[in-house]
Amino acid sequence: MKIHVTLTKASIAMASALVMLGGVSRAGAAAPALNALLDTRPLTPTEISQYGLTGLQKSGGINNVGIGEPVYLEADVNLAIAPSNIVSVTWSLTNRPVGSQAVLGNSPLGANVPVYRMADRLTLQMAGRSFLRPDVAGVYTVVVSVVTTGSGSTNIAQNIIAGTFMGANTCALCHSGGAVAPNKYVPWESTAHASTLTRAIDGLLGNHFSKNCVVCHSTGYDSDTNAVNGGFDDVAAGLGWTFPTVLTNGNWAAMPQALKNLSNVQCEDCHGPGSQHAYSLGDTNLITVTWNAGDCSQCHDSKPYHTQGTEWNNSVHSHTTRIPSGPGRAACARCHTGGGFAGYANAISSGTTYTTNNANTTYTSITCQTCHEPHDASNPHQLRLGETVLLADGITTVTNAGAGTLCMNCHRARNGSVTNSILPYQLGQQTWAGGSSFGPHDNPASDMLEGVNGWTYGKAIPSSAHRGAVANTCVGCHMQTVSMTDPAFLQAGGHTWNMTYTNTLGATVDKVDVCVQCHGPMTSFDMVKVDYNGDGVIEGVQTEVQHLLDKLSTLLPNSTYVSNGNYVADGLVKANVSTKTNWPAQFLEAAYNWQFVNNDKSKGVHNAAYAVGLLKASIGDLTGDANNDGIADWWQIQYFGSVTNPAAAPNYCAAGDGVPNWVKYSLGLNPLIAGVQLPDGVVWANAGPNQDTPTNSVQIYTAAEVSFNTEVGKTYQLQAITGLGSGWVNIGDPIIGNGQAYSYVTSTRHDGQQYFRVVHNP
Repeated sequence: MKIHVTLTKASIAMASALVMLGGVSRAGAAAPALNALLDTRPLTPTEISQYGLTGLQKSGGINNVGIGEPVYLEADVNLAIAPSNIVSVTWSLTNRPVGSQAVLGNSPLGANVPVYRMADRLTLQMAGRSFLRPDVAGVYTVVVSVVTTGSGSTNIAQNIIAGTFMGANTCALCHSGGAVAPNKYVPWESTAHASTLTRAIDGLLGNHFSKNCVVCHSTGYDSDTNAVNGGFDDVAAGLGWTFPTVLTNGNWAAMPQALKNLSNVQCEDCHGPGSQHAYSLGDTNLITVTWNAGDCSQCHDSKPYHTQGTEWNNSVHSHTTRIPSGPGRAACARCHTGGGFAGYANAISSGTTYTTNNANTTYTSITCQTCHEPHDASNPHQLRLGETVLLADGITTVTNAGAGTLCMNCHRARNGSVTNSILPYQLGQQTWAGGSSFGPHDNPASDMLEGVNGWTYGKAIPSSAHRGAVANTCVGCHMQTVSMTDPAFLQAGGHTWNMTYTNTLGATVDKVDVCVQCHGPMTSFDMVKVDYNGDGVIEGVQTEVQHLLDKLSTLLPNSTYVSNGNYVADGLVKANVSTKTNWPAQFLEAAYNWQFVNNDKSKGVHNAAYAVGLLKASIGDLTGDANNDGIADWWQIQYFGSVTNPAAAPNYCAAGDGVPNWVKYSLGLNPLIAGVQLPDGVVWANAGPNQDTPTNSVQIYTAAEVSFNTEVGKTYQLQAITGLGSGWVNIGDPIIGNGQAYSYVTSTRHDGQQYFRVVHNP
């Protein structure tokens, strides 16, 4: 028996054109792979509202459904395939239970409804859709045939299991412990899901709860009254139960036991109706276990109050890269895939050693189930791991990070201790579980926040107070609460984990509300604080850190480095620092710190003191100016005994002659010898008895430095006058703004007094 639903080539092109731009292969280029996928697409309450799908029933997108419930079928193919090259998509129902009259039909989802998973939207396009509503219990087999020009064709089959709802008490017969099946029922009883309707109808969740909420607070509730499958709505109708008019204590107690058995969020809400699984004595092919976020978002994506699903869609977690997944990538998959991390977390929580031998490397994005254990409330918020984590350096155990501890299991250096990135790398030895590579990996935010695992050169590098002052650390800032009236609503905070958002003008805005609580009024993370890079201009902390990163990068080798002992820094700012195994340790140590601060991505916000300290220490090690004051340490020690001696400061006039140390250092003069005062300058003679000869003298005249910030697109002109009543005179050539601070030095020796100003155009 085959029941066909065919979409023509023309209708395919029209539908796909709405979800894809471009993708036409160039003549002669290799045709893109088909990469076809048959998906049982979730449908959330937010999507029903957003796409005008009123009257449709939500779906978790799983393969187990109740009799009469909808299955939204979708065939997806490679986004690179031109829609005109999709010849046909043919649907067939090749198997259905005895007595079933169900047929495949046209999907009620329009072409304006995109592919569900955010990660899939980056690589796949919808090629065709179909619809199934099972009418009796049993297995239905759906096959989709996709034919393309150039990219081949395929047939994909998917079983849909229809059944009736049994209630968690039936699941408990096997899942309460023992050797038959994993114990999921007992720990589930302590979760908020297990009592959500119990508490709600007794008024413990507030007075906003209504009968419309029951659909997500019970088991098997169908908005379609024709779906009779033993769910909450069917039992309620049979018993004549109605929603209480007043939410108060005693409502739950008065509820009939048969209805209590299907109340709250139970096993079958997430795994689908369990009748076929139970009757088959636990056949795992007849029940669904999924990492798909749609399973949770069928309830937790219902704007404006239940927004976790929409927030997550706007997060990077929803579309983590597929590259670190698949066979042989178990070491990467533990943090880059949902199932991989869950396996890693289960090993830690059970006290066993995580191994890559049996790790789940199948790609899934970082979904709800990745971080939250659906069956267990042992940890706050049902997080998979508790509030203790050992960082990658193998030394630092964090116990005060609160809910942010979970984040620290992945957002940390991957290569272990910093020392593991120096000598082993030079020798080509393994530096991490997956091989040999250099650096702390993409985002060592935890190490940065805690102020550990940088190359310190044996110095005590200070840390900011964020690690102890922010409750729940990472979560305290990245999951800040954003009100519905805030323009950042659903774009920042919450389960977006974003600290910025895009406003209506298309500009990126920092979400600083959580920072204001401690730092006071501010509008940007780039808050003006300290002149960290010592250029005489106090700029925002992120700008200052970027200047230090740029300065350090100018001292590091580029890709053409040759180990011949004649290296001279090219002085060029580098956007990326790519190391080579033949680099001397001094360069690798500094390069590690550059990558550590750069890859943290906060530009000092996580821990300004530590970031600045590491960069200054690296600059000092490569230049001999450890305190980054512009004067070589050896010079200060030679004349003043210590770099910390106040008399060694760059602007200090040790000889009392009015000329600072930095000038004498630049000219190679002894700072302790006073120059001979002359009417138009100062003369030094450090060369001994012949100091008065012209060849042993240096004449220095007075000057003024004018420093100001510039903006791209503007031209600046320095002007001066000797008296406020006279006219302004241009000094030097016009200055083209480049977005950086500009310093201009001009002679003043012929003027008794002078006033300066800077004008700009426009």
